[in-house]
Amino acid sequence: MRDATQHALRPRVNEGRVAKHRVLQHGRLIPAVEQRLAQQFDVVALWQQPDPLTFLRTQLDTFAAMATSAGKGVQGELMAAVPGLKAIASFGVGYDSLDLPAARRLGIQVSNTPDVLNDCVADLAWGAMLDIARGITEADRFLRRGDWMRGPFRLANRVSGKRLGIVGLGRIGAAIARRGAGFEMDIRYHNRRPVEGAAYEYVTELTQLAQWADFLVVAVAGGPGSHHLVSREVLHALGPTGYLVNVSRGSAVDEAALVAALRARAIAGAALDVFEKEPCVPEELTGLDHVVLLPHIGTATHETRNAMGDLMIDNLHAFFSTGRLVTPIPEALISPNLIDS
Repeated sequence: MRDATQHALRPRVNEGRVAKHRVLQHGRLIPAVEQRLAQQFDVVALWQQPDPLTFLRTQLDTFAAMATSAGKGVQGELMAAVPGLKAIASFGVGYDSLDLPAARRLGIQVSNTPDVLNDCVADLAWGAMLDIARGITEADRFLRRGDWMRGPFRLANRVSGKRLGIVGLGRIGAAIARRGAGFEMDIRYHNRRPVEGAAYEYVTELTQLAQWADFLVVAVAGGPGSHHLVSREVLHALGPTGYLVNVSRGSAVDEAALVAALRARAIAGAALDVFEKEPCVPEELTGLDHVVLLPHIGTATHETRNAMGDLMIDNLHAFFSTGRLVTPIPEALISPNLIDS
């Protein structure tokens, strides 16, 4: 039962002064965002409670809103345990860690922070693509080891004018594609369905796109709909001259199949910002020179993280003032899909 919601939407009154709206924080956020949250809301840190579920069940006041992150997520059991919860504001674009079907059943709105991170993720995808093709970090290690004194670095591969296949032409995928045009690349994409108005050729089968592409960049949403989308068959189709770049979710790539393909040189190389069991990375990958490994830093710039924090806080303010979120996760995205959010 959530009949206490209207009470929770009203700020508490303390000695004649209107207090801040109460927000439950589930999981840590970056310090700057936590500081702004604390300045603007009455924040209760759930992780500081010895027994969080018991704490929630014994609350006389209700929490109408929760702040969390895409990395932490919120499961249905926790949603059901929060009396009066009507809104979850998540820091991040991913939503596979958020139990959206449970939120829908419980009448809880959920928001993420789309758009403000598109450019930084696309920039990183391009940096990773250039790195793996030209061997930039490999050449850095070569020089630092003193190997240049014994001979020149190996020849690498150019990027300009090559064929770019994008898996998931959503907001981030489109930003990656726009940058590809500056490199005079031939661009095609794969989605569950064609994107209306897209200037690039749509390819129905992912294996066909992989077979065609020199670079296959994965920019899909997480969740069951994209789990192991890049399979052994797709990697085989990409072939010994093709590169894989993944800046979306580790679960989108069959990691065991990728390790096998890399060790057998069945593909030319890979650049990965995400992994299936983060922060654990398979040891087989760390010893390979034709792999670029990054610790999930697609959005990790001061500008983007601050913008994400601003948008999360805007969602909370909008909920308390209007009952609606600024960037609710669309209902259609609760169903499995391949389009990045």
